Amino acid sequence: MTDKAVFLCFCLLLKKGVIGDTDEVKSVSVTEGDSVSLNTDVKVQREEQILWMFGPQNTRIADIHRQNIYIDATNTIFGDRLQMDNQTGSLTVRNIRCEHTGLYKLQIISSRGTEEKLFNISIYARLPAPVITRDSSQCSSGSSTSNCSLLCSVVNVSAVTLSWYKGNSLLSSISVSDLSISLSLPLEVEYQENNIYSCVINNPITNQTQHNINITQLCQPCAGLDNRSKHMMPKALIAIITIIAVLLACIAAVVGLRKKKVYESGRRGDLC
Repeated sequence: MTDKAVFLCFCLLLKKGVIGDTDEVKSVSVTEGDSVSLNTDVKVQREEQILWMFGPQNTRIADIHRQNIYIDATNTIFGDRLQMDNQTGSLTVRNIRCEHTGLYKLQIISSRGTEEKLFNISIYARLPAPVITRDSSQCSSGSSTSNCSLLCSVVNVSAVTLSWYKGNSLLSSISVSDLSISLSLPLEVEYQENNIYSCVINNPITNQTQHNINITQLCQPCAGLDNRSKHMMPKALIAIITIIAVLLACIAAVVGLRKKKVYESGRRGDLC
């Protein structure tokens, strides 16, 4: 067989779809609980079959053939979350969960051959709002520092970045990729400061921001602790004085009792 004939056969195989025609993987990101649609970008012809598969085992989850739609609602992790468009064969996953992360394969089968498209869905958990607190470990009853340490914290997060901003300027940030951990990011500020601070948590598709942080209010607990300590000092002094007075009274009573015994002993000696 000549080289020209071999090349012609190769082209025919490609055209018929015997040799796979797979597009690059399309990445799709979505927040847990939302819906996502994977589009075929075609209009289904009657003789065509649209087949959707999921996961490393290429498990069939839905298909449409001769305008008849089949969705596996019992043998997969999707339940009743799947929906197909009878005009395009596009697949929609409603109320998506983390276990639905992975590779989705689309096959469009017709007399012309088989066309394949791949979609990789990444699912991100909904972000909690950051919580701003005073770092109580910086407080002490005798503290006279003019600085105040704040903590921006979030719990049970993964693949996020936590950041402090002063106005629109980034001050500091920390990023993690671990699963379900707690994060805290400190910030040192001055008492009675009037600058506008915000703490932001974000992932690749969404964010949550804590705005309008009241520095004066958050830094108040330390001053309150100092004041309480000052008010407690007179009470402690009174308690000490009371104890000393009781001890002195006891000593005086003992001395008086001994003198009485000595006096009575002297009287008995005179009678004899």
